Amino acid sequence: MAMMETTLAAGLPLLGLDLPEDTQKTLCAFARAMVKQNEVMNLTAITEEDQVAKLHLLDSLSLLACVDLAGKSLIDVGCGAGFPGVPLAIACPEARITLLDSLGKRMKWLEQTLPQLGISARCVTARAEEAVAGCREQYDYAASRAVARLNILLELTAPYVKVGGAVLAMKGAAAREELDECAGAIRKLGLKLEQVRQFPVDGASHAVIILRKVSPTPSQYPRRYTKIKQSPL
Repeated sequence: MAMMETTLAAGLPLLGLDLPEDTQKTLCAFARAMVKQNEVMNLTAITEEDQVAKLHLLDSLSLLACVDLAGKSLIDVGCGAGFPGVPLAIACPEARITLLDSLGKRMKWLEQTLPQLGISARCVTARAEEAVAGCREQYDYAASRAVARLNILLELTAPYVKVGGAVLAMKGAAAREELDECAGAIRKLGLKLEQVRQFPVDGASHAVIILRKVSPTPSQYPRRYTKIKQSPL
């Protein structure tokens, strides 16, 4: 068995996950397609097989240890090369996954690659603060990884989530620090901190911050991105 498959198989039980062998093969096939495309397009700095398995695949799949996506809708805001959204679509085909990113080249590659691997996900090329106008508060979950600090990220993700749903923010060692600086944003956007789940990934602490949507996000949010960045909530 190749290094990627071995590392993935060893890591799944640590997340409490048990995925069929075919599913694991599809996860690795997508990851290898991403590494191959990375030769001509800037998709990732992580290309070693075991590191790809840990830092892209297993890290993305940690969301499945936090929430049940079966029959639910999730939007991956700022999906980049497709993480965490594509691994979630592979591991939980009953979920309705939307991949959102503003970089057209990446999204075109995903649109071409996913059907070839039998992966079902909707690809949308747009800025997060603009795309929400057509699907406000329509998703059960909004997930995001490595996009922005939490006080900026929440304004971009919360408006997508219906009341009763949740924002799933994937963060590193600074998770608690980022949480402390955005208590006001959480309140203003209609969110409530539910849980912070810690997962050890390759010797480092990765966190999933789960923020439940308890009331509608006021219509003035999200603001234009320059405004969000200049004066975070």
